[in-house]
Amino acid sequence: MANQEDKFKKVISHAKEYGYVFQSSEIYDGLSAVYDYAQNGVELKNNIRDYWWKAMVQMHDNIVGLDTAIFMHPTTWKASGHVDAFNDPLIDNKDSKKRYRADVLVEDYCAKIETKINKEVNKAAKRFGDAFNKDEFISTNPRVVGYQERINTILTRLGKSLENEDLADVKALIEELEIADPLSGSKNWTDVKQFNLMFGTKLGASAETAMNLYLRPETAQGIFVNFLNVQKTGRLKIPFGIAQTGKAFRNEIVARQFIFRMREFEQMEMQFFVRPGTQKEWYEKWKEDRLKWHLSLGMRAENYRFHDHEKLAHYADAASDIEFKFPFGFKELEGIHSRTDFDLKAHEEYSGKKLQYFDHEDNKSYVPYVVETSIGLDRMFLAVFSNALQEEDLENGTTRTVLKLPAVLAPTKAAILPLVKKDGLPEIAHKIVEDLKWDFNVVYDEKDAVGRRYRRQDAAGTPFCITIDHDTLEDNTVTIRHRDTMGQQRVKIEELRDIIKQEVDVKTWLMRM
Repeated sequence: MANQEDKFKKVISHAKEYGYVFQSSEIYDGLSAVYDYAQNGVELKNNIRDYWWKAMVQMHDNIVGLDTAIFMHPTTWKASGHVDAFNDPLIDNKDSKKRYRADVLVEDYCAKIETKINKEVNKAAKRFGDAFNKDEFISTNPRVVGYQERINTILTRLGKSLENEDLADVKALIEELEIADPLSGSKNWTDVKQFNLMFGTKLGASAETAMNLYLRPETAQGIFVNFLNVQKTGRLKIPFGIAQTGKAFRNEIVARQFIFRMREFEQMEMQFFVRPGTQKEWYEKWKEDRLKWHLSLGMRAENYRFHDHEKLAHYADAASDIEFKFPFGFKELEGIHSRTDFDLKAHEEYSGKKLQYFDHEDNKSYVPYVVETSIGLDRMFLAVFSNALQEEDLENGTTRTVLKLPAVLAPTKAAILPLVKKDGLPEIAHKIVEDLKWDFNVVYDEKDAVGRRYRRQDAAGTPFCITIDHDTLEDNTVTIRHRDTMGQQRVKIEELRDIIKQEVDVKTWLMRM
């Protein structure tokens, strides 16, 4: 665990040092769980959003985009169930006066058991070497099987208690497991209470006539209330999808883990409207497709897993999370939910307007079922960033810190470096910058020895360094250095665009799906 914590601290400090993420309002001591994306961070964030949008909208004939307002009529949130049911179970420690999410305390307890499983697996892997069969070991080793059964028993009980709103049993479970306050070690807990996460605000010029509004806690409802508008104006036939990216707001009382859980965050969601009765097959298809999208970025299959929900939300008939191995363990990155017809029917009821699709094939109207894919852009940013940050031991006995971002997502694609600040080399370098910047985000860097500049660009995540030296004056060639391998090759200046394009082109990466 200590190693994981150390790695996570390095991720946070590296994100600040290299211009990716700053604490919001830092000069005023910051605002808890609110962050600003810095000059490199905004580029990485935009690139992740574009990569999602192209895969989801541009590459599908039957999915279109939407951008709905953050403010919505307050009845929207009554219909969606958020006013009555958008709660977290919270528990206070009487001694430390700290507040925690009760379900997270239990999940963290289970994560510690999972760490024990991993230790057993690692020990066995060392002992048996190449002959080691991980799956067989996990399913037959008595100690590992016992640990896994304990995790399953605890999480099943937690899921049932939350589903039945039996908060007394959630507290009883915390006490039976002897879970202590992570800060003080105290086991002196209050009762578990529900807390609504929506931010309230007002619309109107005077206090007497102002309407109570909420900042949207999710982007999905903007899609549902526009379902018919989009379907009719786009003349879309079922099955079809509507995709949206945008800000959402949740008053997280226990916000933590850097940008993993924030009060203001961005979602990338797609609602896929299908014929009732076909939702299960579409649910399985979208589970498969979304995992392929993640794997196309080359962040290793062992870092991902599905977690099927025991406790289903009030609107769902199936739900699964794609979990990613963050520095603090496997956590939810994306949700795939079969939402049935709950949302559209609820909005029909509360608005008095019909939200039905007329199916010309069946010659009848019906309320479609919906399969949702929902991913947090900030969480995806953290997954990409934390996975990319590596320390490497080099052959010469030194180490380097390198940010091995997928080249398609890297904020800057190439750094242009004149070997010295004289002899006409900066002029050639600037000319290359002027030429390449039409197609790629590139930077010019002339400060320090070229080796130090390489290290700086490695740490910033730049896939290519292009060095202009005295030979360039003679033969119009430059040295291009690859971040991940540190390999160098001599190429003609006019070949640079094609070499970079091959590595950073969205098509190259998405074709891996």
